[in-house]
This record gives sequence, C-alpha cells and structure tokens, in this order.
Amino acid sequence: MAQNKLNTAEFTMEELVEELKNAEANYRNLRFDHVTTGLENPIKLVEVRRDIARIKTELRKRELAEASEEELANRSKTRARRKRQRQERNVSKRKALAKRK
Repeated sequence: MAQNKLNTAEFTMEELVEELKNAEANYRNLRFDHVTTGLENPIKLVEVRRDIARIKTELRKRELAEASEEELANRSKTRARRKRQRQERNVSKRKALAKRK
C-alpha cells in the first residue's frame, strides 16, 4: 500500500502555516461530507488528520530549534513541574483507593 506522505521538511514556515490552514479546512469539509452524504473512501479522513499532525509536529520542531536557551530551560522546568504534579495526583488517588478498601 503506497502512501503519499506529506514531506514537511521541504516547506518554509509560511508555507507550513498556509498548508495547515488548508488541511484543517479540508478536514472540516470532509468530516461534514462524511456525516451528511458519506465518503467513498473514509480513510481519507485519517490521512488528512495525520497530515495535520505532521505539519504541527514540524512547526513545533522548528519553533523549538529557534528557541533561546532560556526558553528551553523554562520549558524543561514546566515539563518537570507538570510531571511532579501528575505523580502527586496519582499518589493521592492510590491513597484514596486504599482507604476505601
């Protein structure tokens, strides 16, 4: 099965943003058509959704590549804080479940 994957590395930032807008509009139209009349090939929805994800991933990768050291350090701190909060919530949930037993 041959797939026509979108090669996002070849696009400029402006082209990526424009392609993202087009892909999201296309997805909305496909979804509407699928609900109202049905699509001949519903797998097209999955393909367009994956293209959107590829574009967003490339945009984020480029955004991080352009980020300063300070922005990257803050990002790491934020990720560490969120991880710690998630772990604390899990521990409190486990304690609450243990009390019920």
